[in-house]
Amino acid sequence: MTYDITLVRVQPGLTLQETLDRLNAGFDPDAGLPLLRLTDTQRNEWDRILGRVSREIGSVESEEYLYSLTLETLGPPGRVQLDYCGDTAHIEVAYRYSGPAALEVMELAYRIARIVEDESGLTGHDFEVGQPTRTGAPDKAATRLSGVFHWAQDHLSK
Repeated sequence: MTYDITLVRVQPGLTLQETLDRLNAGFDPDAGLPLLRLTDTQRNEWDRILGRVSREIGSVESEEYLYSLTLETLGPPGRVQLDYCGDTAHIEVAYRYSGPAALEVMELAYRIARIVEDESGLTGHDFEVGQPTRTGAPDKAATRLSGVFHWAQDHLSK
């Protein structure tokens, strides 16, 4: 289970929620995932995202899979994973951070989200705490991440 941040290319004339509703309306849980087919523009966006995250944040591992392009941060403050699919992207953080560590990793996640927004035009939203990643507060996300960590420790480890 992970803390997830969603990024999507908002369709002209639609809100973020309307765009997500349209994307989700076509989702078939029994169908296989669609193969990754990026346009040249999307491939260039990914190259800029990867380059900028590497320059501004530090070393990352990057892989290309059948369904997405992925990067993972290496080293402190923790692991943040970005999956990029062209018109959508997702950031995942494991629920294993609390206190100051949660704040550090969520600041990193929001920083990556903002880079993705800058380089691709995708719009990021953190539905866990109901705020856009562009203007949202990482400390609010860190409080949620830390709270779920503590809840899991109290209820699932016994």
